[in-house]
Amino acid sequence: MIRALIPLALAASIAACASSPAPTSDATGAARPNVVVVFVDDLGAGELGCYGQQHIQTPRIDSIARAGVRFNSAYTGSPVCAPARCVLLTGKHSGHAEVRANWENGGWGPDEPEGQWPLSDGEVTLAERLGDLGYRTAGYGKWGLGGPGTRGAPERQGFDHFYGYLCQRVAHNYYPTHLWNDGERAPIAGAEHFKAHQKLQAPLASADEYYARFGGDGPEGEAERYAPQLIADDMISWLDEAAEQGEPFFLYYASVIPHLALQVPREYVERYPSEWDAEPYLGQQSYLPHPSPRRAYAGMISFLDDQVGRILDTLEARGVAENTVVLFTSDNGATYVGGVDTEFFESHDERRGHKGQLFEGGVRVPFIASWPGHFPEGAVSDHVVSTVDVTATVLDLVGAPAATDPHVATDSVSFAAAARGELDAPARPYLYWEYRPAGAQAVRQGDWKLVRTGLKKGAPRLALYDLAADPAESEDLSTSQPDIVAALEALMDGSHEPSEGFPLPTVDGDAAEIMKRKTRP
Repeated sequence: MIRALIPLALAASIAACASSPAPTSDATGAARPNVVVVFVDDLGAGELGCYGQQHIQTPRIDSIARAGVRFNSAYTGSPVCAPARCVLLTGKHSGHAEVRANWENGGWGPDEPEGQWPLSDGEVTLAERLGDLGYRTAGYGKWGLGGPGTRGAPERQGFDHFYGYLCQRVAHNYYPTHLWNDGERAPIAGAEHFKAHQKLQAPLASADEYYARFGGDGPEGEAERYAPQLIADDMISWLDEAAEQGEPFFLYYASVIPHLALQVPREYVERYPSEWDAEPYLGQQSYLPHPSPRRAYAGMISFLDDQVGRILDTLEARGVAENTVVLFTSDNGATYVGGVDTEFFESHDERRGHKGQLFEGGVRVPFIASWPGHFPEGAVSDHVVSTVDVTATVLDLVGAPAATDPHVATDSVSFAAAARGELDAPARPYLYWEYRPAGAQAVRQGDWKLVRTGLKKGAPRLALYDLAADPAESEDLSTSQPDIVAALEALMDGSHEPSEGFPLPTVDGDAAEIMKRKTRP
């Protein structure tokens, strides 16, 4: 157990980026490995079988852990969707990242403008870095970093191909009227717009009525309109072709599941016991009603598991599994709305908090990694890792030069040595988070975690937790450990760079003025 504060100095080897023509092998002449990053939506740290889940069946995802490494101390870069994606793809923590919250460009109507705060042209994503090395790149699922035609659209951020939702609001409905295909609107035949947030005053007469109204087992042809299925089918076709070509590829599967609403083909719901659900969900806590909320949530994750299985089967069938790095993680902890029963599923592994908070339940996530012949099989690591580290780690694993951006060089720390099982893998210096809508900051160093809340009201409060002794963050030790608090608070203050688009109340100025400020990109 690490009790002392880890030194902050981080030695970074900065090398010039590869120039054209891009090599498809590393400095040793070995073929660069393919890279698959599965970045799922709102999956709690305790919702996979390999992390102890007892109710939800995830055999294919669990197989990645059996073939590789399961990390027990893994974190996301932000507790909600868009900033978590920004952190992963750019390698900058939320004190330096451009996107730090879910800014919205429109409303919920069918003709509203789509998209969230767009990444700038100057941002360099992991897709761009790998594209410069000769990789074919594709993104699938949910984007959230720029609407159609903006500077942040995936086709302008390094992806040769993207198919899915550009806008996170549209992604609240898995039976939408359209998706986006390489910047072009892709209508879904037979689909009609309906609201993704509805409430019922009383239960419907039958389960059939719920499915017919809200999706899952309705009119003939509905299966062909289930967006997660359409996305997965296109993804497998692309992957099959890319694997056949023989050139290295990068697949970024940002699955929209298990983010709500509770919508999944009925066959997946029926994999689970009817006894689980004594009452239907009527939409009281937002999103859409469902007759069997627990079964539906588990069924959504089983659907996700099947799609991950299709990826693994395609890699195996094409003979490229041995030369493919697979990383699987989540964008944040499980949600607290929409009919999800996190207590029943023990979604947060008894940790405090949930999505949208900087306590462990909001930022601690599952993280598993495999690369046959390079990572040990069935390993379990307590090494602290984060989604911000994906950029540095992938560049390390493919034998590429380190990123030259000073923020990326300090924020994104390779965990390749830990994934390989090296006993002397260097410990991560620290982790930092900030989240404006919650008015909070947090930093973890060693076993110590300092959380600052109350920023929106101009009354900041500090709480210190020893995560080794108190993983549930139940006992505040700030009064008894003033030296630790002072050191971590200084680290917290030094990690925040002011943001014009996402200023922190109190930290960057008067809290009331900042919280009413309206900023556009």
